[in-house]
Parts: sequence; C-alpha cells; structure tokens
Amino acid sequence: MPGSGRVYSSSTVLGLYATLLFAGLAYAQAPAAQSIFADWRQTGNTVADAGLAGNASGPATRVWYADGSVLVRTRSGRIFETSDFEHWQRSAMRVPAIPQSAPVSTLPEFGARAIPAGGGRLYAFGVFVYLSDDGGKSWENLTEFHGTSIVGAGLRDLSVAPGDKDELVVAGDAGLFRSVDGGKSWSGINDGLPNFPVARILDLPSGDQGLRVALWNPTPLRNDAAAWPPGNKLAWLPASSRDVDTESQLRAALSERFGITVTAIAMVGDSIYAGLGTGEIRVSTDRGLDWRGSAFHAGAVERFWIDPQDSRTALAVLGAAPADLFRSGPSAHVLHTANSGAFWDDFTANLPDAGAHGITADRASGAIYVAADHGVFLSYADLGGLGAVQPWTPLPGLPDAAAMDVKLDAQGNQLWAAVDGYGMYSTLAPHRLRDPSVVSAADLITRAVAPGSLVTILGAKVAAVQANGLPAPVLAATATETQVQIPFDARGISLSLDAGLHLPSLPLADAAPVIFVSRDGSPMLVDAEKGVLLDAMTPAHSGTRVQILAAGLGQVVPSWPAGVPAPRDNPPRVAGTVHAFLDRMPVEVIRAELAAGYIGFYLVEINIPRISNYGPAELYLDVDGAPSNRVRVYIEP
Repeated sequence: MPGSGRVYSSSTVLGLYATLLFAGLAYAQAPAAQSIFADWRQTGNTVADAGLAGNASGPATRVWYADGSVLVRTRSGRIFETSDFEHWQRSAMRVPAIPQSAPVSTLPEFGARAIPAGGGRLYAFGVFVYLSDDGGKSWENLTEFHGTSIVGAGLRDLSVAPGDKDELVVAGDAGLFRSVDGGKSWSGINDGLPNFPVARILDLPSGDQGLRVALWNPTPLRNDAAAWPPGNKLAWLPASSRDVDTESQLRAALSERFGITVTAIAMVGDSIYAGLGTGEIRVSTDRGLDWRGSAFHAGAVERFWIDPQDSRTALAVLGAAPADLFRSGPSAHVLHTANSGAFWDDFTANLPDAGAHGITADRASGAIYVAADHGVFLSYADLGGLGAVQPWTPLPGLPDAAAMDVKLDAQGNQLWAAVDGYGMYSTLAPHRLRDPSVVSAADLITRAVAPGSLVTILGAKVAAVQANGLPAPVLAATATETQVQIPFDARGISLSLDAGLHLPSLPLADAAPVIFVSRDGSPMLVDAEKGVLLDAMTPAHSGTRVQILAAGLGQVVPSWPAGVPAPRDNPPRVAGTVHAFLDRMPVEVIRAELAAGYIGFYLVEINIPRISNYGPAELYLDVDGAPSNRVRVYIEP
C-alpha cells in the first residue's frame, strides 16, 4: 500500500522491538535462588563531551607504560590497563614511584614538572603540556587554545612511551589524553575506561527529557552536571547545574550560620533537614527560624530522603567515620525519624560498616534502598512509625565499585543506581515482587487504559487474567512480569484486573494513547522509507515520513479480537480521530492503524513538514482529545 514503508513488511525493526517487549522489555531474567532479583542494565556510557580533544572521563591521578600497556590509577584508587587503547581491564600492578622532575635551566611555568623523553627531548606539564628539544632553554605549548587546555585542567601526570619520544599520555581531571606525534595532535583514550565521576542522580527520564546527573568536581563549591538525552549514543552532554548550585549556596549559608560545615540538605514544605560533617543532623519545621539537633558518632551526613507526603518522616545516610573517631562498635550509617528529628532510629543493622552515600524509599511498601561503598542494599521498615528495620540484603549484578546514589521513579516501579566510574544502571524495583503494579507496557507508567491497550503486571507471573469479567489475553509471562492485552470490548469508566493478586483499578477511557519508549526515554520511531530506528544519532529529515509505534489508541474498524495479530493486508484502522503534534504544531497524519502482524501495537504514520527550526522537537499524539506522552524526535534538513 502507498506509504507503508519497508519496516513492517520485512518485520525487521518492529519484530525486534516486539520480541524484546514480550520477552520482558525491561526485566526478563528469573530471580536467582537465595537472592533478591535485580536485573541491572546500563543507560549511557562512561565518557562526557567536555569540548576537549576527545571524550572526557573523571580525574586520573597517575599514568605509566609497562610491558606494552598503558596503566592508569583513577581517583577511586582503582588501576586499569589497556594494550589497544579501546578495551580496559582491572589490573593488580603496583603503582610506580613518581619520577623526579628532570633538572632544566628553565621551566615553562611555575610548578611545572619536566619529564625526559630521550634523544634530548623534554616534556613538561603544569596548566598546559609543553615540549622542548633544546634541554629546556625554550618551550613550545602543546595544549593551549584560546587560553584553556584542550586536554582539560588539573594535570597530574605524564608518561612517555619507551623507545618512542613522540608518544605520550597525560592524566588530569578529564582523564587520559594521548599524542603519537609529539603533541601536535591529541585524542582522548577514555572510552571504555570505568572512570565516569557520577556523584548524584538529579533527574530520571520523563517525557522528552532524559537522565541528568551531578558529577564529582575537585573544586570546592563548583558543580558540574551531565545529561543523557533520549536516543543519545555517544557521550554525556553538559547540563544545567542550577539546582545543585542553589543547594550548594544554601549549604554554604547554613555552614556560616552554624559555624560548622553542612554536608547535606533537603527540604519539603516548611521542613528543612541539614546534615553536618560531624554526623549531626539539625531539623527546622518553620523554614529555618528554629532548629533542633541530634548528634551521632559517625561520618558526615551525605543524603536525605523525606516523605513527600509527610515531612515528619525522613531517612538519612552517613559516610564512613573518620579513622580517629572514638567508637566502641560500628558507626551509624542509616537513620530514620517519624517525628521531624525529635528522635532518630538507627537503621544500620547488618549493613556493612562503610560509607553510605544515597537513599530512597517507597512509603507504601516500606522498602528502603541504600547506595553504599559495597553496592546497593534493600530493607523494609514501618516508615511512619517507630521500630526496627529488617536485615539488609544486597542487590547483586552491579559493577564492583561504590554506589553513589539510588532513586526510584515517581511511581516506584524502576530503581536507578549511580555507580562510581561505571555510570547509571536501572532495574525493576525489587519491592514490586511483593507489591505488584499495573503499568502501560509502552512506558512502564501507571495510567488510564483503553480497549486494546497493552499493560504489564510488574512483579508477578500470572497464567490467566480477567478484565471487568472478560478474558484478557496473556501475551507473555516471566518470573517478574506479565504482559496482557485489554479486550477490545471492555466497557466502563474503570478497569479491574483479576489475576489472583491485589491490583488497583485503572481508569478506562475510549482512548489512552502512549508512544513506546525505552528506559532512557527514547521513543520507538522509524523512518518509513529506510526502515531504520530514529534517534539522536539517526535523526528524521524534514519532508519525510515517520512511523510511530504506539499503544492504547482504542477501538478499530473493522473490529478486531484481542490477542490476535493484526492482518498484514488492510489492517484495521483506528476508529477515533488521530492528530499528531510537533512542538505543539499539528502535522499531517497519513494513517493510523493496527501494526500488521503484531498484537496490540498501533502504527501512526506522519509527514514531517519542511521546517527551519532543526534539532530536538517535542512529539505527541492525540486521539479524540486524549493526549499521549511527550517524546523527543531529532530533525535535520
């Protein structure tokens, strides 16, 4: 048929996506015996675009050559090596002594260190990297461009390849940079190196926005942030740190008022929780007019979680205690209050006696997640009352590094963890195995459903489902989730699923459109002519047709039974009126129908107009006044 494109007749892109979805789009692995289920999957990589000679990572403190490989010690103290400058692995090699600066007649800048390269050549590094071929009488600046260094700031080490005076590597705040032509050109060798300095989760994917994280920065009161936009493939991008800057300013102001360093702060309503470097916590319930405090023999307070519905309930995590702190037993690392800090329960229990850095919780289930030096841990407690915490259980599957932060999405379905050096990971929140949730299969968010919608029961495997008394086809089921299609003949204003579980009712609408998205927020969009997925790396072009994969568009004409693949010839069309909007401006909808050969998938094909405002744009659907989620599409001429 005209405008059908090649993607659905060949079943390449859609077939792969459908296979992933019905194998358990987000979480298909069965729980391991004697272990809490956690199928962690990485989003983003471990390098950032910092406008340098190559992708940057985090601070590197030493670099050296040995046995044909380059080795690096990162800020965390871990040592990695590479022999091909593409693949890095952990190394047990000892760090060599720091070489003395070579004696020279002059240095190119105060405090620079000179490194001999053989053949009378010298390199030096300070703010920039320099070269001298006359014993240090004159120096050439190799890395300055418009007053800044193309290999980043904070250079800490430089090493020259044995037997090749033209090959050198420098280490600094932005990681490792290499030259093979005596410093005439440079390239980053940070790709694949687990040295991404993620320190905190700021935003999770939502709508057309992606991940945003805070990065560790060696400069006091300076904050860096990075974003992973939906569909990104190359590197983390610089992002606004305005909210982190504001928080830093507030901590600085309170530090001056208290006369002691404030290391953590959180606010909900009129309540302010301030954590000090000594382990003390101070709480104000009147926006900072009056304070009361509680001191603990522990490390610095690093993070708070406050119940957004009741600010009297809060959790705090504390770092490793100083080595000289007198203590008769393990330090406190997790604290809980249900009365605005009048009394704190010690929830540390069996948690390893090491630094804890991040915390989040789900009030409904009592689940608590902690990010600590030894990984991510889960426990349960009555958050609204006094009492003890259950034993902590580690969540397996993350890299062997400190977890710096944890965060649940708004509905408590996905758990995200920031791992020092390794970046961002997510998994089905394990407490869902005790408290199943019904979400849209298209974006894993609880929302209204429509006849024909695809839904996922997160946290349970069921064999049969009734929807308002009608059989609802079970399309796939794993140990952790079940995919179900709502019958096309479902009626009413609400929908109750009977699966032998306690599940909440959902609003039932004529249409509840949702565009399919992956966990980083990238939408399922396909170039209608080429049959390729569109994302930040493969943008759409003006004047071309784009196919949108969606769910929940409601009734179709002619009618079609649930649980049956749509016919390949003349698939039923959507009964309602479908509109599409690009940056809130209507665009032409060429067709809207069931996706041929698949169950519960709708295909909406649109024409991208010829526009002049290229770049990322907001896209959404509307069916008879019911809007879909907003997603991001990239457009080029």
